[in-house]
Amino acid sequence: MIKAIKGFNDILPTQSAKWLQLEAILADVLGRYGYEHIRLPIVEQTDLFARAIGGATDIVEKEMYSFADKSEPPTPLTLRPEGTAGAVRAVIEHNLLRGDTPKLWYIGPMFRYERPQKGRYRQFHQLGVESFGSALPDADAELIAMTHLMWQALGLKDEMRLQLNSLGEIDERHAYREALVAYLTDKQDQLDEDSKRRLTTNPLRILDSKDASTQALLNDAPKLAEFLGTESMVHFEQVQDYLTALGIDFEINPHLVRGLDYYNKTVFEWVTDKLGSQATVCAGGRYDGLVGQLKSIGTNDDKSDKKPVKSEPAIGFAMGLERLLLLMEAVAPIADKPACDVFVVAHPDVYSAGISYAQNLRYSRPDVRVKMASATSLKAQMKKADKSGAALTVIIAQQELDDNTVSIKDMQTGEQQTVTQDWLSSKDNFSRK
Repeated sequence: MIKAIKGFNDILPTQSAKWLQLEAILADVLGRYGYEHIRLPIVEQTDLFARAIGGATDIVEKEMYSFADKSEPPTPLTLRPEGTAGAVRAVIEHNLLRGDTPKLWYIGPMFRYERPQKGRYRQFHQLGVESFGSALPDADAELIAMTHLMWQALGLKDEMRLQLNSLGEIDERHAYREALVAYLTDKQDQLDEDSKRRLTTNPLRILDSKDASTQALLNDAPKLAEFLGTESMVHFEQVQDYLTALGIDFEINPHLVRGLDYYNKTVFEWVTDKLGSQATVCAGGRYDGLVGQLKSIGTNDDKSDKKPVKSEPAIGFAMGLERLLLLMEAVAPIADKPACDVFVVAHPDVYSAGISYAQNLRYSRPDVRVKMASATSLKAQMKKADKSGAALTVIIAQQELDDNTVSIKDMQTGEQQTVTQDWLSSKDNFSRK
């Protein structure tokens, strides 16, 4: 028997209804802020992610699903491990920055090869949001405020904590990196194995280590905030002032660095302790240099006098939907909804009349979900109606057809009444709960 690949899970009808409700709530909040939906391909050129995310990151080094296509010569392709790089590529390719400041969102599967565990899979789903064109701290605050409203809409406001940090600009971060490496080099033998490797590849990720002994070493390490210039500090302080004005609580986490190379200035995470150990549900930050970085691919590669390509400021975030649904199941479950509201049962001799009735009801009451079973016996159809979860069952036999009526059975009380065929067309008689 062929089964699903490990870490690639089916989302069954009993689960997908909750996914649809979650996505509808998130899309509603995004619409209130004027964000527009963009649909992106799940396959991109491998070089896009290597350039954008950073060659020394765990994603590029260990986790990407990459392959060569059938073209001549073969093109290296990758299933997208995250959405920002593809969104920026689309913005550049289609000139969306010309005369506009796009505010975009996308939703769909991402792919990373890592150990599957509860809430974390090799094919997982993310909502991603990207805002372009503003370098001002109000853009940072707006994005964070939007996530705060999402938690309110989902009933999760009291379960989430906001953590903030500033990574400064690239030159400030490089100066800090040198100081951090110098401090940790003398203590290499006390680092965990992952941190030893990262010391020469991506030392800032050591700050995010979950190893207790490594974290103890970092207590006396240089602090990134000590290397930030005036502009970066003013920007970060203004973000905090805006959040305070909006009544959004936060805590500064100096070890928050994010795992991707393109971030600068503000980074943030929404975390919860309702999924066992502290878990990140939503994370993002500013990436003002990424547009220019991806614009420059191929333009200056063969030139010794490389000229900087003008970038555009941007900020974004992503949230994992599997983990968000786990959190909701723990503290604010989405109520199960039946697959239909009204189940139509028709005697096999007048089944065509039943089909017509159901179809007319779908036209007149688009707010009501109507379902039928195949033209088996009335008894067999009623069994399916019992299992459907419908609020009402409509029964049509020859007598009802002759009288221009239908029988309506309340599936909760068992009470049955005979009404005119247009009775359900009125919302006064039945409304979907």
